Amino acid sequence: MALFGTLVNGGLIIVGSLLGLLFTKIPERYKETVMHGIGLAVVLIGLQMAFSTQVIIVVLLSLLSGAIIGELLDVERKLNLFGNWVGSKFKTSASNDSFSQGFVTASLIFVVGAMAIIGALDSGIRGDHEVLITKGILDGFTALVLTTTLGIGVLLSVIPVLLYQGSITLLATQIERWIPDAFLNGLIVELTAVGGLLIVAIGLNMLKVVQIRIGNLLPSIVTVGLVYYIYHLI
Repeated sequence: MALFGTLVNGGLIIVGSLLGLLFTKIPERYKETVMHGIGLAVVLIGLQMAFSTQVIIVVLLSLLSGAIIGELLDVERKLNLFGNWVGSKFKTSASNDSFSQGFVTASLIFVVGAMAIIGALDSGIRGDHEVLITKGILDGFTALVLTTTLGIGVLLSVIPVLLYQGSITLLATQIERWIPDAFLNGLIVELTAVGGLLIVAIGLNMLKVVQIRIGNLLPSIVTVGLVYYIYHLI
């Protein structure tokens, strides 16, 4: 089944989030230090992905065009509003802001990354679910830790994960009919680099080094396809 890896990934996020609810009484200083550790690891993962680029101008133009579109659409505010709306439907001791932060932060960490894209493509094209299952184990552990600090909003991140990875997987079952292998491989490299920089931004936000409106940079994940296509033509 093409969606097996995505379903396993989603299931492990749910398990990790539920387990995290059992450890919410951990002292704040422990949570803060653990979150700093995760933030540093997230920055490292993002940098490793970003350094994979072979055409830096594609990454730059993708981020610039994505940022303009994101600001025009005000993606960040709409994501936060959606998170607050979902949070208002749950009886929780956490504030809506905390719920929204948990939902948005976890969604970005789990969705924006090479493993989500490559794993979904592997599931759809080759029926190989190993990458997504490995990602699921990492996501489950991360969800556990995030939930102890940010609350139940982390659990709802499973929805965009299933929609995003599931869509890529289903598309990948047909993608070889439309896109040549050489173009697809190059696109994945640049898409990974753009995603890596967004992950670096997530890590910096977690460390409270700076507050980046990551949601307004998300359209760059889409614009990279157009930018790379134009570059490929040139």
